[in-house]
Amino acid sequence: MTSLIADIEQIRADFPALNQHVNGKPLIYLDNGATTHKPQAVIDALSYYYQHDNSNVHRGAHTLSDRATARFENARRTVQQFLNAAHAEEIVWTRGTTEGINLVASTWGRANLQQGDQILISAMEHHSNIVPWQMLCEQQGAELVVIPVSNEGVLDLDAFDALLNERVKLVSLIHVSNALGTINPIEHVINKAHAIGAKVLIDGAQSVAHWAIDVQALDVDFFVFSGHKLFAPTGIGALYGKAELLNAMPPYQGGGEMIEHVSFSKTTYNVLPYKFEAGTPNIAGAIGLAAAIDYLATLDRVALAKHEDALLQRCQQAASALGGIREIGQAAHKASIFGFLLDGAHPADVGTLLDQQGIAVRTGHHCAMPIMAQMGIPGSVRASLTFYNTLAEVDALFVGLEKAKLFLL
Repeated sequence: MTSLIADIEQIRADFPALNQHVNGKPLIYLDNGATTHKPQAVIDALSYYYQHDNSNVHRGAHTLSDRATARFENARRTVQQFLNAAHAEEIVWTRGTTEGINLVASTWGRANLQQGDQILISAMEHHSNIVPWQMLCEQQGAELVVIPVSNEGVLDLDAFDALLNERVKLVSLIHVSNALGTINPIEHVINKAHAIGAKVLIDGAQSVAHWAIDVQALDVDFFVFSGHKLFAPTGIGALYGKAELLNAMPPYQGGGEMIEHVSFSKTTYNVLPYKFEAGTPNIAGAIGLAAAIDYLATLDRVALAKHEDALLQRCQQAASALGGIREIGQAAHKASIFGFLLDGAHPADVGTLLDQQGIAVRTGHHCAMPIMAQMGIPGSVRASLTFYNTLAEVDALFVGLEKAKLFLL
């Protein structure tokens, strides 16, 4: 453990934003589920692009455009390798997970769903994996069906199996619950859904930062994630889709880049992936995302995942020792997300008192109102941990909670 602690301290030095004080206290950043900090390598990649290669891609007949295009398309290949997609054209740039889900709903959904069809989602979904499907069902006359989740935060697989029938055309499931930390059994879900001919979309926003994803091994139809939760810039993300599905889907938006030929009588569309990338893309964001993935490749992610597990266990042990804390989400298989309530205290008040001690957590419903309503709570305090967090920071969180407890109760 000593060498791992030393490694974590070296890793922390790669993230300049961690080295600051908030309210006179050293920053303890435990809001990684909302967004992660960026290593210097990502910041440098963004700066280099704007200082040296700033230009639009694909269209320019000059050196800067050629350099920008090369880095932009190399970034796509980096994401392809990161997800082990079969082809680079199966990677579509988006603004993030939310846009990726909306893209599939607006294109594949409108082309393939009709009156009486069903979409399955779970009760623990983020709003981004609820609202687009509600909108689609209203437009197409389809039905949104919810897979039950226990109050411990566990997907009811028996209920899921019972809900599968020939009317189900799509299952859209969060890989890791941002509110509960639950790791869902997506392999089982994908296999069962495919057995009845349904397609599957997996929301990987909270999983890609913790372990490797292999879309071919999973045989998933669509996979979406956001760069800013993967130590990359905001405003960039990716949709993976099987090539045969993407080729059959209509465009998402109209404009430049997504066309092959335009006349006033008819427009023909570009090939994958450009058919779905209308307008000037987030070039710097894509380059920054590739830099983040390259940075992760220098680390022992298996060892870091074990470190994250140890951080979560320390949270659970410290909560038990302090008392008066209710853990929200008690699945056996969890990512390093510790949601909780302090007895008798409103989550917002707890968050404010922790912030005064330099400790950054998230409070509220975490864009997961339905599961909060099921549990009968207005929200929770969420400490979401990643590999640059330390056991000492977890201990400091609970010292802070002890002070909050004295103040509030």
